[in-house]
Amino acid sequence: MSEASVWEQGQPPGSARAVSLPLRGRRVDPALVEARFVDESGTEHVMPWLQAGREQALEECLPVRDFPVLRGRRIAPGWWWSATSGRLVHYGFGAMRTQVMMLDRDPKVVALACRPVELLWRGRSGKVVSHAPHLVARLADGSGLFVDCAGRCGAGRRLVQRAGHVEAAALAAGWHYRLVGPPRPAVEANVRWLADYRHPRCAGGLMPRIVQCFRTPTPLVEGVRLLGDPIAVWPAVFHALWAGVLSTRLDSPLHERAVAVASPAGVER
Repeated sequence: MSEASVWEQGQPPGSARAVSLPLRGRRVDPALVEARFVDESGTEHVMPWLQAGREQALEECLPVRDFPVLRGRRIAPGWWWSATSGRLVHYGFGAMRTQVMMLDRDPKVVALACRPVELLWRGRSGKVVSHAPHLVARLADGSGLFVDCAGRCGAGRRLVQRAGHVEAAALAAGWHYRLVGPPRPAVEANVRWLADYRHPRCAGGLMPRIVQCFRTPTPLVEGVRLLGDPIAVWPAVFHALWAGVLSTRLDSPLHERAVAVASPAGVER
């Protein structure tokens, strides 16, 4: 796995952890990889991956595979309302839902989808191998990102074996690829709390006042008291923390005395 990654450029510490991969052997020639996807009208397409990766808005496509309900999984398939796109994103299991949440908060991400494309290539025996990366995101610079999600027990052998081939294909098309494990517990818990306030209605028209109030580092509770009725202000402050209008440390438990400050841009995504 290459060291340089979109996840490592200005990403908050611990927000997503890369899984170390013992990759061996020759990777598939990206020119021989095909992409299968289903557009918004429900029409299925198969074309060379290098063409699809450069020409198609894959983040707008429908899931290319169904998400089965598997016995023993604590979290069944469901839907996540994305503050980034204003649309519902279908996820298949708990680790995928967590990474959808993390991508939804990432300011570099402008669109995301779960399993909208399947890559196909021939293995050494000539048999067709296929892999549908768990997540696809479109980044602000126009490039794409594949994300595969490893659970708390780590990545399975088959996923590890295919990750190197997917990364090679992604890089050849100007995309990024990451196989990520769960965030640190404190980060995940804090972002999950803030995600409850991700909808723009939580802003309540208070963002300009919040930016002004927190122009210097201030404990959250003190800023809330200065802004007015806590019942009305707290949701707006949590929304500001979700949207990046305010910044605070998320690698330790979030509490009322946590110090926050307006981000340099001072504006909501």
